Amino acid sequence: MIYLDYAATSPVSKEVADAVCQTLTQDFSNPSAQYAPGLRVKQRLEDWRGIISNALDCDPERLIFTSCGTESDNWAISAACWQNRHIGRHVITTAVEHNAILKYCEKIKNNNWRVTYIQPDKNGDIYTQDILNAITPETALISVMLVNNETGNRYPVETIAREVSKINPDILLHTDAVQGFLKIPFSARTSGLDFISISAHKIGGPKGIGALYISPRVKNPRPFIFGGGQERGLRSGTEATSQIAGFAKAVEIYQDFLKSPKYQDFLNLRAYAVQALQSVPDCVMIGGGNNPAPHILSAALTGWPSQNIINDLSAQNIYISAGSACHRGKISHVTAALKLSKKMAQSAFRLSFGPDTTKADIDACIQALRRHHDTRFPML
Repeated sequence: MIYLDYAATSPVSKEVADAVCQTLTQDFSNPSAQYAPGLRVKQRLEDWRGIISNALDCDPERLIFTSCGTESDNWAISAACWQNRHIGRHVITTAVEHNAILKYCEKIKNNNWRVTYIQPDKNGDIYTQDILNAITPETALISVMLVNNETGNRYPVETIAREVSKINPDILLHTDAVQGFLKIPFSARTSGLDFISISAHKIGGPKGIGALYISPRVKNPRPFIFGGGQERGLRSGTEATSQIAGFAKAVEIYQDFLKSPKYQDFLNLRAYAVQALQSVPDCVMIGGGNNPAPHILSAALTGWPSQNIINDLSAQNIYISAGSACHRGKISHVTAALKLSKKMAQSAFRLSFGPDTTKADIDACIQALRRHHDTRFPML
């Protein structure tokens, strides 16, 4: 199997699976229990929190576990709008955010909030000045993702935070860092951001676990789930200890990978893939911008429908996607925002890489794309 869809999800290693299994079969006590096994699990929970917060470069008490990146995104918008409701009812985001942001923004628009959507340029880049130009005295929140999940564009969230603070330091800032966490250099402590969303299953952890960083600037953040008072009273419910254990183990493994000689090869993979794709007739690159993340790229075999490409490669045990897994085959809002031709948008596909991806995997994919081009008639 050649798997080139790490941006959708990533395989779980035996070490991560073992960490999950141990909490299911041995360290299974409820961390809120006041007897010895429960207290031990509670301590382990805080140890796991420490591992993940260290990787994000934040204090452990600032990291709250959630069920996924989507929940973290929803909560960040909700909490920021609640805290800054006295400032105004205006949110700035981009037209190419994950649907977890865009759909929640649609929800608040129904509650008399105004949302400004910053458009990317033709290469998929978002510019700091466009964000600054959209600020009004009523702006409560700015949310810009760290890495676009379809094109691999990196967005200048640290620069945005620094420049916004000069205009109005009360504006809160959020980034969806799900695709950027442990893939590009990033520090919560120095970023100037108030909310940061991350997820485990993009870095080899289990599905069903994420986290939200909440900065000290957010005073008395609004709880997202009410109940027994877990997670500092902000996100009640028995902690998902098995998933959290797997999350922490995945972070440890990924951090070791970032320090390994193999990481340099990983950094070169995208450039290698871009060059190789240029040998495929009618193939054009989409987005990426001037400073792309190393693990995601988008392209189009113009005239050949995306789903046909995916089906053909899948039959050869080569797995790529037509964009975000959340779109289920439909043309995404990201390609729409890039104002691609209809033919190109319907031909778009995404390759995304992980620690185990090799040049041989990319070569096999490129050969399959060439065969598809040469043996299938264009239909668009």
